[in-house]
Amino acid sequence: MKIQRHGGWANARASRAFTLVEVMVAVGIFFMAMFAILGVMSQAMKGAAMLHKTSPTAAMAAAELSMTNKLEDGMQDGDFGDVYPGYKWMASIEQVCSNGMFKVEVAVKNDNNADAVLTTYLYRPESRNQGGFGK
Repeated sequence: MKIQRHGGWANARASRAFTLVEVMVAVGIFFMAMFAILGVMSQAMKGAAMLHKTSPTAAMAAAELSMTNKLEDGMQDGDFGDVYPGYKWMASIEQVCSNGMFKVEVAVKNDNNADAVLTTYLYRPESRNQGGFGK
C-alpha cells in the first residue's frame, strides 16, 4: 500500500500554477498593448474631429489656386461664397526662381479676425520669366 504525502501533492499543484514573475510579465504586456491601442484610438478621434470642422482652412484656398496653370506675382483675394459666409482668403504670390517656382502664402480670415495661414510652393513652368527672380 502506497501512501501519498502532502508534500507530493503540493509540488504537483505548484508545477501547474503560474509564478509571480510570469503573471507580472503577462500584465506588463497586456498594459503595453492597451496603451498602444488607446494611442491609436486617440489619434483616430482627433482625425474624426478635424473632419467635422465647420470653418474653412487655408488649404482649401490654396487648392483653388493650385488648379490654375499660370500664376502672377502679387496679391489675390476671394471668399468662400454661401458655403462659408463671413470668411475671406488672401494670397500673396511671389516667384522665387526663374523656372516657374512660386511661393504662395494663403491666409483665411473671418469677421472675428481669427486667421489661418499656409505657405506652399507651386511649380508652374507656363508662368516662367514673368517677374521675380531672374528677370
